[in-house]
Amino acid sequence: MDTWEELTMSQDIVADGLNQIMNAKRIQKQELVIKRYSKVLLALFEMMKERGHIDFSVDAEAKTVSVKIVKLNECRAVKPRYYVGAGDVDKYLRRFLPSRNFGTLVISTNKGMLDHKEALKENVGGSVVAYFY
Repeated sequence: MDTWEELTMSQDIVADGLNQIMNAKRIQKQELVIKRYSKVLLALFEMMKERGHIDFSVDAEAKTVSVKIVKLNECRAVKPRYYVGAGDVDKYLRRFLPSRNFGTLVISTNKGMLDHKEALKENVGGSVVAYFY
């Protein structure tokens, strides 16, 4: 029989991973192991690690990711994944982030995963994947 975790998972690996982090944070757990991951989720984790929100390591043999929460208020996947043009990023910043200079909106572009500042600087649009602060 499947475990409870496998039964409650959705098809969206990014949303599941971020929900697991938020659930662990809610019960004051500092470390967790995520059993399913993708390249998109790992790119998002790398962005969060660069900004000092989490620390993570991938166990390729066991196909798991160990995540340590360092300093994180909230992280969420954006569903549905809106397409945002280079000029419309501000609209989504106001919708998802608590203030103008606080937090990161992650956009999947044809130049890879970029935060909203890099996307504006390179003048590219793409799909809004997630946000964190």
